[in-house]
Amino acid sequence: MRTTSVNHFILETLQDSQTHLNAHQVYEQVRQRLPSLNPSTVYRALERLALAGKISVSDMGCGAVVYEAVGGCRHHHLVCHGCGAVITLGDDLVRGWFAQVEAGHHFQVATNHLVLFGYCEACRQKGEGQEQSLWEA
Repeated sequence: MRTTSVNHFILETLQDSQTHLNAHQVYEQVRQRLPSLNPSTVYRALERLALAGKISVSDMGCGAVVYEAVGGCRHHHLVCHGCGAVITLGDDLVRGWFAQVEAGHHFQVATNHLVLFGYCEACRQKGEGQEQSLWEA
């Protein structure tokens, strides 16, 4: 099996997905098209694709890192610790802050997918996440 075909099918799977996928989910979906596929081949391909900047790797708080194809509009997420809700943020809210960090600290930000954890409004109304915010300390 050629590496390029595995990379192609992984990228296609991630581009067609409407959500983030963990490595096992990627493996299961690609294996439907490449039955002789080995899980270790998928892990190596995911690492190569991430290093090449073709996919993003994120910790969305679900116990395993998740992958997403890079392309289209860059976006970021807010993840609720209470209910697991994921809110998508446009890059315009974050891009300016990244530029300030880079300019103010002479630092090049390599992050292409920011994930912030907290509590959504519904969970806060139920009394979850009532501890003092880090920003209020």
